[in-house]
Amino acid sequence: MNITSTNIATPQTFVWQGKEVTSGIFKTPVNTPIFLGKESVNNDFVSDTKVHGGYYKACYLFSADHYPYWKALYPNLNWDWGMFGENLTVAGLDETKIHVGDIYKMGSALVQVSQPREPCFKLGAKFGSQEILKQFIAHKRPGTYISILKEGSVSIGDSITLVERMEKSLSVAELFHLFFSKTKDDTLIEIAMSNEALPQHKRDKLKSFLGKAPS
Repeated sequence: MNITSTNIATPQTFVWQGKEVTSGIFKTPVNTPIFLGKESVNNDFVSDTKVHGGYYKACYLFSADHYPYWKALYPNLNWDWGMFGENLTVAGLDETKIHVGDIYKMGSALVQVSQPREPCFKLGAKFGSQEILKQFIAHKRPGTYISILKEGSVSIGDSITLVERMEKSLSVAELFHLFFSKTKDDTLIEIAMSNEALPQHKRDKLKSFLGKAPS
């Protein structure tokens, strides 16, 4: 995997259900290194710290490989890297091969895969259609958030190399599917619940589904 683009947001405001909303989803390439801090990317804008930023969502990665699929669905948008609100656009990122808890070296930073991105209305506002939320879930390629184990700078062209594979862990794609599937496999839930790289509130939510799958 290699970093294709580094992207930073400036705050933008739009109207949603009659109210003004300011968001940091409108990211654009900066073509300069960015610094990954423990809680956020330096100089990036985070509007709602309850659901964005923080230890388990310090930085968001999305695959450059998925762009052709979305460009075909939304050909009239003004396309550039950062369209999905990602800080890092990454070539070769495959959510079926990256596991929650995996540790990677990128630039001078050491990071850990924490959780898939779950889409919200702000993505719909960015793309001009709330239909993209269903499409995003159906596509099952959500990108991933990372926690920053060692702060550092990353640049375009930097490789992302695996340092340590998390044993007995779901892939990002598997966990994303588990989040949204109507029937949830108890075995997969238990694997996710045992993974401390996943935030506790996500593990607690999954725990509430234990034993509820139809026999």
